[in-house]
Amino acid sequence: MPGVRPPSVDAVLRAAQAGLDGRDRAAVRAVAREVVAEERSALAGGSKASSADELAATMLRRLRDLEISTRAGAVGLERVINATGVILHTNLGRAAWPRAAIEAAVAAAGAPSLLELDRETGRRGRRFSAVEDEVIALTGAEAALVTNNNAAAVALAVGLAGRGGVAVSRGELVEIGGGVRIPEVVRRAGARLVEVGTTNRTRVADFEAALAEGRAKLVLRVHPSNFAQTGFVEAPDAAEVAEVAHRHGAVVVDDLGSGALLDTARFGLAHEPMPRERLQAGADLVTFSGDKLVGGPQAGIIAGRRELVERLRRDPLARAMRPDKVVLAALAATLRLYRAGVAQMEIPVWRQVGASLDELNRRAVDVFTTVAESQADHGQDEPCPVLAVDRTESTIGGGSLPGQMLPSWAVLILGVPPDPLLSKLRAGSPPVIGRIVDGAVVLDLRTVEPEDDAELAAVLAAALQHRPGGER
Repeated sequence: MPGVRPPSVDAVLRAAQAGLDGRDRAAVRAVAREVVAEERSALAGGSKASSADELAATMLRRLRDLEISTRAGAVGLERVINATGVILHTNLGRAAWPRAAIEAAVAAAGAPSLLELDRETGRRGRRFSAVEDEVIALTGAEAALVTNNNAAAVALAVGLAGRGGVAVSRGELVEIGGGVRIPEVVRRAGARLVEVGTTNRTRVADFEAALAEGRAKLVLRVHPSNFAQTGFVEAPDAAEVAEVAHRHGAVVVDDLGSGALLDTARFGLAHEPMPRERLQAGADLVTFSGDKLVGGPQAGIIAGRRELVERLRRDPLARAMRPDKVVLAALAATLRLYRAGVAQMEIPVWRQVGASLDELNRRAVDVFTTVAESQADHGQDEPCPVLAVDRTESTIGGGSLPGQMLPSWAVLILGVPPDPLLSKLRAGSPPVIGRIVDGAVVLDLRTVEPEDDAELAAVLAAALQHRPGGER
C-alpha cells in the first residue's frame, strides 16, 4: 500500500531469532534484505502489509529451501532423460560418466588425497601422475599432460612455435563449438598462421614448400570432427607429413578432437583416427578430449614426446589450464576401464553406441505398451494420439563422426501438435528431451539408459493426459 513501510531488516531478524539454528549471520541478513525488498515492492503495488513475524517465516522457509535443494543436488543442473538419439548432446552435457569415474570423483572431492605428494619420499610429486600413467599405457606416448579441455591443450601445444609460423591446411581451418576458430587459437598463442593447400585439396608438397622456405616451425593437423568433405577432395598421408616436417626440423601436433580409444569401425561407423595410430605415424604430440568419445569428464589430453611434454608442463599457461583433483580422479578411472578391457560395457557412450537393435526394439515395445495401457486406463476426452514403435537413426554428436548414423528403435507419437508435446515432456519429472521428425515426436531408446525406461514411460503417459505432472 502506498505510504506503508515494511518492517526493518533488524525487526525481521529479531522475529526469526529462535529458528536460525546457528546459521551464518551474513547469509541470514542477506536473505532478510531480499524478503524486505520484495515486501517493499509488493506494498508499492497495493498489496496487504505483512508483519515482521510473517516476513521472518518467509525468510526461514527460503533458507531451508536453499539448504534442502543443495543437499538434493538441485543446483540448476537438473537431470534429464535424453531421448533425442544424439549420444553426445552438447546442450545436455555430452558424455555421462561411468560409475567408476563418479565414485572416484566423490572420493577425491570428499577427503584429502595424494594429489601432489609422493608416498615414498614424502616430497612434492607429479600432480597428474595417476592420469598420465593411464594415457601413456593407452597411447604408447613417452609422456602426457592434462588440461581443462582440448581447446586449452591445442593452444598450449601450438605455443611450442613461439612467434614462428604454424602450418595448417586450409581445409582444416575449422570453427568448433562456441565460435572458437583455429586461426584465432594460433594467433592468441602468439604464433603466426601459415595457410597451406586449398579448402578441398592439400598435399604433402604444400607443407614442404612452407617448411623449406622457413615460414613454419610447427605443423598443426586438425581433425575436422564436426563436418565432412566429399567429392573432389584430397588430404595428405599423416606419416608423409610427419616425415617432411621432421626433415625440416619442425614439430608435428595432431589435434584429434574427440579422441577415440576404441576402434569405431567395429560398431559399423567410419574409422576415427586413434591417438596411438597418429603417434606411430610420426606425430610428436597428439591432443584430444577427455569427454566426448573417451566418455569421461571434460578435459584435454596431450600425449607424445617427453621433451616436448615437459616443455609444456613448464609453460606458465599450463597452470592456468590445469584441471582439479575431481576431474583428474574421474579421468583416471575412465581410462583404467579401457585398460581393463571393459570400456564397451562400463562407459555410457560406448554402451549406447554398441547397443543391439534387438534390445532397443524390445525396450521400445515395453515403453509403448506401458503408455498405451495407461491411456486405456484413464480414457481421453479428445482423440488419442497415435503411438507407434518404428526404426529411426541415432547420431554420435558432440562434433564426433559427422554424418555417421546408427540404426535404432524409437517410440513415435503422431496426431498431436509436436511442439506442445515436447514442451510437456520437458516439464515432466524428470524432463524428457525428444526430437521432431516429419511432424512426429520421436523418443529414441538408444540414448536412454535402460533403468530410465519406466520414468520415460511415466512422463510420456502424463504428458499425453495433458498434465505435465500426471495429476488430473
